[in-house]
Amino acid sequence: MLSLILLAGAWFGRSQLSRVFHFTQDRTSKLEALRPMDARASSAAPGHQAGAAFDGFNNRYWAPAKAGAGTGQYLEAEFEKPVKLRKMLITSGSSAKEDEFLLQARPSELIVNLTDADGKHSTKKIELRDQPGEQSFDVRGSDVVAVRLTVEGAYGTRENRRLALAEVEFFGRR
Repeated sequence: MLSLILLAGAWFGRSQLSRVFHFTQDRTSKLEALRPMDARASSAAPGHQAGAAFDGFNNRYWAPAKAGAGTGQYLEAEFEKPVKLRKMLITSGSSAKEDEFLLQARPSELIVNLTDADGKHSTKKIELRDQPGEQSFDVRGSDVVAVRLTVEGAYGTRENRRLALAEVEFFGRR
């Protein structure tokens, strides 16, 4: 009788088992680097194209074409196949080295827009500290095919400086 009850419970709870499995996998498995296949930007200064923010080096950077705060400018990454995004690392400024970091403006706020395989969007606002080096952010999305980072504010703006974003890295599962 007990085995019949357990079997019936398993049968009716099978739809929940998948959720439990994925929840456990998210909590226990190691995240892998997710490399975008394509990078675009709203604009780019000569020598500072969108791809520089995803090239694995923190001494090259993307910068919008026009000097200033870069408010409204965006950087976009597209994945070859849908991914399960869990985390982003962002190196703001023109370099991870402090003396070079301060040479250009740095984003203070970014709007992260995730697009999934069905075309649905989710948005998260992140605030960056004005310091050199990478900063980690929990950004979660399933079946993500594209990520857009839109500049909402900046540190160190001046007429002769451009906003700079040295590196953006994504982590999760394929």
